[in-house]
Amino acid sequence: MGSITLKKVSKVFGEAKVIPSIDLEIHDGEFVVFVGPSGCGKSTLLRLIAGLEDVSGGQILIDGKDVTENAPAQRGLAMVFQSYALYPHMSVRKNIAFPLKMAKMEQSKIDKKVEDAAKVLNLTDYLERRPGQLSGGQRQRVAIGRAIVREPSAFLFDEPLSNLDAALRGTMRLEISELHQQLKTTMVYVTHDQVEAMTMADKIVVLNRGNIEQVGSPLELYNTPRNLFVAGFIGSPRMNLIEGAYAQSKGAKTTGIRPEHLGISRDSGLWTGTITVAEHLGSDTFLHINSEVGTVNVRTNGELGYHHGDKVFLTPDENKLHRFDDKGLRL
Repeated sequence: MGSITLKKVSKVFGEAKVIPSIDLEIHDGEFVVFVGPSGCGKSTLLRLIAGLEDVSGGQILIDGKDVTENAPAQRGLAMVFQSYALYPHMSVRKNIAFPLKMAKMEQSKIDKKVEDAAKVLNLTDYLERRPGQLSGGQRQRVAIGRAIVREPSAFLFDEPLSNLDAALRGTMRLEISELHQQLKTTMVYVTHDQVEAMTMADKIVVLNRGNIEQVGSPLELYNTPRNLFVAGFIGSPRMNLIEGAYAQSKGAKTTGIRPEHLGISRDSGLWTGTITVAEHLGSDTFLHINSEVGTVNVRTNGELGYHHGDKVFLTPDENKLHRFDDKGLRL
């Protein structure tokens, strides 16, 4: 079991309210991602759950039991940090076994758990190597293995991929997602990268200045953002947010349209514009266009051959518009 419940949890540092007050339910077996810009409180919230920070108010329950005052070791959780925090003088085997050795588990059980974790993480051939002989992705897997052998009720990941290059981040995203499918254990994952959030999560928690802006599945947040903050944060390239006469004609202060929902033509359309930047990515091309409703982004087929300086026409898909009021809330 690994349900986690937050009841009016807050955190104050001096005069600063980092987490004003949060209520959240994380169900057993869910992969939940905390996402938001730097300084939004996502890592602080994870550390409160782990017990590495004391709460200023509220309760934290794990499987229905109040653990607010419990030490980290008493919560049954395992945390994987951004830095691998491996012992360089120890082999991979000894690094993975370390928490079990500290718990004075008998050696035969330790060996079995380490072998099982290594098999799951494709580390069997590396058990006698030291961390310095491994790639960044392999070292991160060792850190995850050290968490797995503890058989926690939930895993907590604090931006575990931010030290890896782009290609390796993509590979590790898949590996962690596959690991979740294998273990069926609750995972709470912190990232500032909304692509990681969209591709990995069962449920995303969007944070802004310590407050929860929206909770939902990736597609819920993508298709029905609750407010302008979520609309602008979720999606890559980001949603176009248009004000003025066009928005008002739709009964809104701001109208949003995603780059892939803007039709582009050389012949005719609702708005005219000029391409200022064309980013050719092969299958896709991202176009930045100076138009009569402002600067907008368009995602289009990579084979259409648009370039800097081209005059184009744009037409938004009327069925894909997002409308927001003067307080930034969805209409």
